[in-house]
Amino acid sequence: MLSLLEATEPYADRFMGIRISTRPDYIDHKILVLLKKYKVTTIELGAQSMNDEVLRANNRGHSSDDVKNAAKLIKQHGFNLGLQMMTGLYKATPESDLLTANEFVKLNPDCLRIYPTVVMKNTELADLYLNGVYKTYNLEESVRLCAEIMMLFEEHSINIIRVGLHYNDELVENQLAGDYHPAFKELCETEIFYKYIKSKLTVNKNIIIYVNPKSVSKLIGQNKTNIKRLSELGYNVTLKTDDTLGKYEVKVKGKGD
Repeated sequence: MLSLLEATEPYADRFMGIRISTRPDYIDHKILVLLKKYKVTTIELGAQSMNDEVLRANNRGHSSDDVKNAAKLIKQHGFNLGLQMMTGLYKATPESDLLTANEFVKLNPDCLRIYPTVVMKNTELADLYLNGVYKTYNLEESVRLCAEIMMLFEEHSINIIRVGLHYNDELVENQLAGDYHPAFKELCETEIFYKYIKSKLTVNKNIIIYVNPKSVSKLIGQNKTNIKRLSELGYNVTLKTDDTLGKYEVKVKGKGD
C-alpha cells in the first residue's frame, strides 16, 4: 500500500485526489490518517451485503457492523464514502438485497456501485451452483431488482457510478451462471422508465410520452422493448422530447386530452 501511495507523490499537484477500494474491516483511525497524508479523497468499501447470514455464507470475513463502523470513521475523517453491493449472492434473496440497499441509504454514501453476482467456473460458488445448493437470479429477475434499487438511490440523490461488471473476454469465457450482460445498466434504466410510464398511463390509449432528449434510447429500450410492452397493453405511443425533464422523469398525456 505504501509503495503504491508513495509512487503518486511526484504527481500529487496534477490530480484532484486518489480513489481507493478496500475491505470494511481494514479501516481504522491509523489507516485513515495515513491515507489522508497521501491525498486519498474517496474510499470505497466492498460491503456487498448488510445481511450477516449472507456475509458469513459467502466467506466475506466481515460483518454489517464493520461496514457501519468503517463508514462512520471515513465520514468523520473527511473522506468521500463509496459503497459497493452485490445482488444475488449465495443465501441472498431480493428482500435481503433490498434491505442492504436501504441500509446503504442510512449510511449516506457519496457514490455507489451495484454488481449482480456472476458465478465463475472453478470457484466455491460454482460448486454450490452445480450441486443445486445455490440458485442464481435470472437476467429478468436481476434487472427488475436492480432497477428498484437504482430508483431508491436516485430518490435519495445518491450517485450511482457503476451498475454491472465491465466487459472482458475472460469474464464471458469463464462465466457459469448469473446471466452477465454487457449493457446491464441500460436494461435496468429501460425497466425504470417502464415503471414510471406505467404509473402515469391514461384511459386514452393514444398517448404522448415526453422525455429528456438524452434519455430517449433508454426509454425505448433494446429492440424497442418498452414500446412493445406498451403496445401489448393496448397503447399507441408517440414520443416527444422535453429538455426541462430530469434523467428519469417522464410526462404522459392522452392525445386530444
